[in-house]
Amino acid sequence: MVRCTACKSETLEKSFNSYFAQIDGRYVIIENVPCLKCEKCGEIFYSASTLEAIDLMLADFKKNGARLSIVEYKSAA
Repeated sequence: MVRCTACKSETLEKSFNSYFAQIDGRYVIIENVPCLKCEKCGEIFYSASTLEAIDLMLADFKKNGARLSIVEYKSAA
């Protein structure tokens, strides 16, 4: 069983979260990102593969020049 690193609880459940990032004064929101969420304290954990997908999305965001971007995880991952 995976434990929460913040509160040590074993009550992590699969969930979805919005991921926010600021890059060079610009903002990106990635919606419905799969994660594990601690039911006790609310801490969010992402898998390595999810973080890799987020990194790729953020790299694309850097290239497009937009000031704000809102992306659906499933359509961009």
